Amino acid sequence: MKNFKRTFAFIFFMLAGIVLGAFIAYVCEGKSYVGWLAWGKNVGIESFAIDLYVIKFNIGLMVHATISQIFTIAAALIIFSKTCKSL
Repeated sequence: MKNFKRTFAFIFFMLAGIVLGAFIAYVCEGKSYVGWLAWGKNVGIESFAIDLYVIKFNIGLMVHATISQIFTIAAALIIFSKTCKSL
């Protein structure tokens, strides 16, 4: 149970960092003095299809990472390590 709590807390902090970073990037987009926080790149594999006549598979994975997400994920990891020592 102890390991489950720690894993759940880690996933929570990571998702919170990702979502908060995406929100900050959305808010800062187009602003001249903080617009660099919204800069990011798409990394991954574009969708491609495998057609077997009976079954058709579409496979793809794209991740859009921004500067603000990198900062908030790093902050979430630091906060996790400081707050979840006893878990």
